Amino acid sequence: MANDSLLMKDDFTLSDEPFKLFAAWLADAETSEPNDPTALSLATVDEDGMPNVRMVLLKGFDDGGFTIYTNFESQKGRELLASKKAAMCFHWKSLRRQIRVRGDITVVSDADADAYFASRPRGSRIGAWASKQSRPLESRFALEKAVAEYTAKYPVGSIPRPDYWSGFRLAPVSIEFWHDRKFRLHDRIVFQRKPDGGWSKTRLYP
Repeated sequence: MANDSLLMKDDFTLSDEPFKLFAAWLADAETSEPNDPTALSLATVDEDGMPNVRMVLLKGFDDGGFTIYTNFESQKGRELLASKKAAMCFHWKSLRRQIRVRGDITVVSDADADAYFASRPRGSRIGAWASKQSRPLESRFALEKAVAEYTAKYPVGSIPRPDYWSGFRLAPVSIEFWHDRKFRLHDRIVFQRKPDGGWSKTRLYP
């Protein structure tokens, strides 16, 4: 009998398509993670090549890539627009799994950004107007005052999306799936995008 069920039919290392495998792992995380199964760490670099990383939420994915939304004038927004490259890491501790993604960045369409913005809670839409994200804030009161001003400006009805607020899609050039195993002999499978748009698959040493 194979050790540690490595040859089970549902062994993730048998998969040849990364997005289907990602969808299956995300579905597992949605049933096991107590908070924010779509949370991911997003890594960018500034103009000097100094890296920055922070937690954000995945807001969509398909065969074209992984989508997040933010203020373009924030630190991550400016860095994504400048470099057009980024990395993401999903870590689901309850499942002992992680996924690393690296790739190129594009801005989502205005239609996609408008649709997602309209789906956000009203308070979050007000907050997008009130927050000068990543810039110095003299006091909590100043933020609350800005929220009150925009709440008064948009008391009822729809709230337009700010021009500086939209989404980024990371189109992966590589996606690595990692699963914990005993004695740190972990399973690692990396998919690399081929010139024809398909994927190559390689098992890595742990």
